[in-house]
Amino acid sequence: MNELIERLGKEAKAAARVLAVCSSEKKNKGLFSIADALETHADMIIKENELDIEKAVQKGTPKQMIDRLQLDQGRIKAMAEGVRQVAALPDPVGEVLSMWQRPNGLTIGQKRVPLGVIGIIYESRPNVTADAAALCLKSGNAVILRGGSDAICSNKIIAKVMRSALEQAGLPASCVALVEDTSRETATEMMKANGLIDVLIPRGGAGLISTVVQNATIPVIETGTGNCHVYVDESADVQTATDIIVNAKASRPSVCNAAETLLVHQAKAKEFLPKAYEALAKAGVTVRGCEKTCGIIPVVLATEEDYKTEFLDYILAVKVVEDIDEAIEHIATYST
Repeated sequence: MNELIERLGKEAKAAARVLAVCSSEKKNKGLFSIADALETHADMIIKENELDIEKAVQKGTPKQMIDRLQLDQGRIKAMAEGVRQVAALPDPVGEVLSMWQRPNGLTIGQKRVPLGVIGIIYESRPNVTADAAALCLKSGNAVILRGGSDAICSNKIIAKVMRSALEQAGLPASCVALVEDTSRETATEMMKANGLIDVLIPRGGAGLISTVVQNATIPVIETGTGNCHVYVDESADVQTATDIIVNAKASRPSVCNAAETLLVHQAKAKEFLPKAYEALAKAGVTVRGCEKTCGIIPVVLATEEDYKTEFLDYILAVKVVEDIDEAIEHIATYST
């Protein structure tokens, strides 16, 4: 086994035993310490993030993908607030889900306990480093994080800040570990770290998720990509619907909750689509539509592959549907 993964795994195992018996108050203290530290060291984080941005620009990375990478004071403040929101959640550890008594008088209960060590393999967005760590800590789990090479400078400083904050709160720094080696080998080793990582979570595109699911020898929680839909019903207000689809598609097209497909009720299509098309075009969005859509607005004919695709770009697939039932059927077929 890779020496780095083995070392991080053993350290995380030891930390997980500490976390498993921590009180809610102590875990929350650690989370609030992390949130405060992220804000205190925002300038330092931004400075390291700028190195990742510089490399991305040099590589010719598309603008919308650079947006996924970029951190500023507002986004770091949002990261910190997200950590505080996790701290405010009820503690799941120790919750009794059910209790029953056997005929022989034996009482049996089902209670939530931590998993142990969670490994998370993810891609570009450095805010995931803080988000994922916070959720694992709240649920009493140590975490080994392995982000992508394009965000390594950002991830390293965020992890360093979090580990220092945990120590100040009286928790082991190794509750949170970052794999700084972003080679394919370390990802593969994490997938096969039996006895060290208890469950692996891939967070990213379809290719990453498929690779982890197919190659891991440890348990995997399979996530999905973000093929999100907006449906405009015949009862919709045209201006409101237009504002919603422009915001859902164009405000941050590179994130996994951006809209990728617009479904429009046939009774609303002729009224709505021209206005939406004009607004989307002003926002820089290219539209691909079904035959009915092409008969209303001047767009390229969409393929079935377009309806399956998470574009993460200024591209939107459009389909005119007969009613809400057809819209639901389309979403059930193509949504992740």
